[in-house]
Amino acid sequence: MGSAMSRHILTGGHEVVGFDIDPARRQEFPGTAVQSVADVARHTPIALFSLPSSEALAQVAAEFAESASPGTIAVEMGTLPLADKEAAHALLAPSQVDLLDAPVSGTGLQAADATLVVYSSGDDHAHQRVAPIFDLVGKQTFYLGAFGNGTRIKFVANLLVAVHTLAAAEAHQLGSACGLDPDLVQEVIAAGVGSSAMFEIRGPMMAAGTYDPPSARLAIILKDAGIIADHARSLDTPTPLLDAAVPFYRAAVEAGLGDLDAAALRQLLRDLV
Repeated sequence: MGSAMSRHILTGGHEVVGFDIDPARRQEFPGTAVQSVADVARHTPIALFSLPSSEALAQVAAEFAESASPGTIAVEMGTLPLADKEAAHALLAPSQVDLLDAPVSGTGLQAADATLVVYSSGDDHAHQRVAPIFDLVGKQTFYLGAFGNGTRIKFVANLLVAVHTLAAAEAHQLGSACGLDPDLVQEVIAAGVGSSAMFEIRGPMMAAGTYDPPSARLAIILKDAGIIADHARSLDTPTPLLDAAVPFYRAAVEAGLGDLDAAALRQLLRDLV
């Protein structure tokens, strides 16, 4: 995600510096690679965080706060527990760094062709400053008000991603069990009211039985589903379909499919027959 977004920002005429803990990733970075989070903080008035875990966010926020200039804006763009984003917001505030909560909807494929949807939330002035950058990395941006609303709506979106991906795999498995050609199933169902964005994105991979390279790894969707389920439980709101889907994602990861695209749920269902 980070490298893909950086390419679009560079194409938009901006200078981009970046850091990754993996030296190979730094070598592949399309902009100017630097050697630490502190280097990023010293070089840019706007920083985008594309991070894999709450632990990474806590570490990056602490290092960033030590070196950033007052008035710097940081943007957290991942899918992480809301409490951890709020903790990062509080950690950065004494350094006069304003953190936006702006996760994105879309896969690596959407990041590559700049068709992500950005869910921005936090200080309105900070959002207005970053909005031109959002326009370069995505096709649409929603400003959702108070900090945390971006994550809240991302939870709603990713609940649907998890459920609809499993539904697409189940539909393809039924089609194959009926003796139908998978490509025909994909073409006909995608044209009708039974389709979904996940059926259209991941259905062709299911039909072909090809799940690599991944647009979004199955293990990542399992991680996100756990975060969403925990948040829903904290609100005492039921999520029966998500609860039914999670064991299939977990079984797929345990079967060694976690690094493949989430479309590999189709492989799991095939193997269960």
